[in-house]
Amino acid sequence: MIIRHTLESGLRIVAEKIPHVRSVSMGIWVGTGSENETPELNGISHFIEHMMFKGTKTRTARQLAEAFDEIGGHVNAFTSKEITCYYAKVLDQHFSTSLSILADMFFDSVFAEEEIRKEKKVIIEEIRMVEDTPDDLVHDLLAEASAGDHALGRPVLGSVETVESFTREDILRYLEQHYVPENVVIAVAGNLPDDFLEEIERIFSRHQGGPKPERGAPPRFHPGIKIRRKPTEQSHICLGMPGLPVGDSRIYTLVLLNNVLGGNMSSRLFQEVREERGLAYSVYSYHSAHKDAGLFAVYAGTKHGQEDEVVECVREILADICVKGLTPRELSKAKEQLKSSLMLGLESSNNRMSRLGRNELLLGRHLTLDEIVESVDRITLDEVNELAKEIFSSSMSLALISPDGKVPGGFGRN
Repeated sequence: MIIRHTLESGLRIVAEKIPHVRSVSMGIWVGTGSENETPELNGISHFIEHMMFKGTKTRTARQLAEAFDEIGGHVNAFTSKEITCYYAKVLDQHFSTSLSILADMFFDSVFAEEEIRKEKKVIIEEIRMVEDTPDDLVHDLLAEASAGDHALGRPVLGSVETVESFTREDILRYLEQHYVPENVVIAVAGNLPDDFLEEIERIFSRHQGGPKPERGAPPRFHPGIKIRRKPTEQSHICLGMPGLPVGDSRIYTLVLLNNVLGGNMSSRLFQEVREERGLAYSVYSYHSAHKDAGLFAVYAGTKHGQEDEVVECVREILADICVKGLTPRELSKAKEQLKSSLMLGLESSNNRMSRLGRNELLLGRHLTLDEIVESVDRITLDEVNELAKEIFSSSMSLALISPDGKVPGGFGRN
């Protein structure tokens, strides 16, 4: 059973007791990421995430790391375009200790000038690492091509220029604006103590702040083109199409469609592009769902000079689905794979905690596993085929990293 509780400040607690496990997973989820940043502050959400591990009023950065090591726990964090999360997984007997350490980081990080200076160097190296990894970088380029001037297209890491410009005052101001109670969720799952709710409320009742920041206008899909010339061994291609926001009633229909197109080794993309034509080692599709928008994408890495052939092959596969649709067998297989993925994922307390935090932040509601399975089983072949026509017949965005930057046939330069 999912337990939801809201403090007077507006901070939300969402929890699920799993008595048969010996672990507890907890996360502090903040509704902010690169989408909430100005161009000048692009990357500051991710920078703050790093700085939360760099020392508090009572612990140095080393002491924070040792505190979790001493209880055998795992602690980490991530920043996305809409979310920043600080999370830990520990044995159930260390629930209180782990919660207090996370709270120390969240409330009492000092953001020392010397640590800011050092962490800028670390994150700039992280940005350079992505620049040297074209099969990662091309997805950032696709987001930029597809979002136009909207903040959703900006990279989570920011740029070398923006990171170098951050000041301690920028950090504190951003925290004051975005790390407010109404924009924060505490998610916990596992073998929780009986008084877990009281303990969380006691620790986080000190959290005060102003109103939740208003969201800007939602992005519109932009069929743009982003090209990066690099002396790579392969050309890396991403094609983008408008997707669905996370709360859309057809989101699981799209998950099934993605599964058939490029979600596994028996998918149409894998079988045709790789197995039949030998044009790529890595080829797949994916869907990124955000609160106000979504992006459906196809990726392929191929030998330089084969870009036109790969793009044409992908377009043929998409056109075939639009005209002929999926087969009943493909849909049945996709449903079983999706249900299996959902059920197996819930065997982990960390996965359950992540599901709780993400759903509370982005949706404000929670469906049971039975409700999700029932909704998946109700999806018809006609519904999947109708959605395929809507998405696959739309204009495409393109991101390409290759030695010469030559745009594949069928795309005009924007």
